[in-house]
Amino acid sequence: MFTKAILRKPGRSLVKGLRSSDLGTPDHSLALRQHASYVEALWQCGLETIVLEADEDYPDSVFIEDVALLTPCCAVITRPGAESRRGEIYEMKKVLGEHYEQIYEIEKPGTIEAGDIMMVGKHFFIGISERTNIEGARQMISFLESNGMAGSTIDLEKVLHLKTGVAYLENNNLLACGEFLKRKEFSIFNIIDVDPAESYAANCIWVNDNVLVPSGYPITRQRIKDAGYKTIEVDVSEFRKLDGGLSCLSLRF
Repeated sequence: MFTKAILRKPGRSLVKGLRSSDLGTPDHSLALRQHASYVEALWQCGLETIVLEADEDYPDSVFIEDVALLTPCCAVITRPGAESRRGEIYEMKKVLGEHYEQIYEIEKPGTIEAGDIMMVGKHFFIGISERTNIEGARQMISFLESNGMAGSTIDLEKVLHLKTGVAYLENNNLLACGEFLKRKEFSIFNIIDVDPAESYAANCIWVNDNVLVPSGYPITRQRIKDAGYKTIEVDVSEFRKLDGGLSCLSLRF
């Protein structure tokens, strides 16, 4: 169960964020309202929310998940594969120092973004992508193993981050789409298949027996409900324009 979440408000510089899609320019005012609704959804799930002010120097800093991995016993500051985001880690070190005694840090030439890391109990699946390399994964697994946990890697074919296409919903249930439906690494799970037309909805998050689902994807939401979960819809359309999803917007611990 989670008790807290760290978030960062979107800045006006959001419009300069990294993107691979052509969904238009984010509307800052709407992004602020959507972010506030996301915070409220986490409140509904019983979390204390720590909301950091916007950092205009880093347009993508609202996607706070990428710069740290939080586990029950330690935190790891990442080294983002996107060079323009590497400065985001400095304030994160200070923030996490208020919550963790044991903090590690990925060093060059390793790169890793936590959007590529999916926690399943004490095991962490790490996607090897354009943003996360083998050396970054090796360092991360070493930190995990030194604290009684484990990790393994999985090569990505098409998606930006591992959690773009999969979400662990606890109880051995894995929400998955596209390239992940037949992967042997995930054959141990009960797969909840995401309709190809709703692939964006594969990025959901489990929070204390609730599942936050992006709004506008009724097929996926119904399949999650059919699996026995309570769902909360959150509109994140402005963050989707920057390849971001629900998991990217918070660090839950």
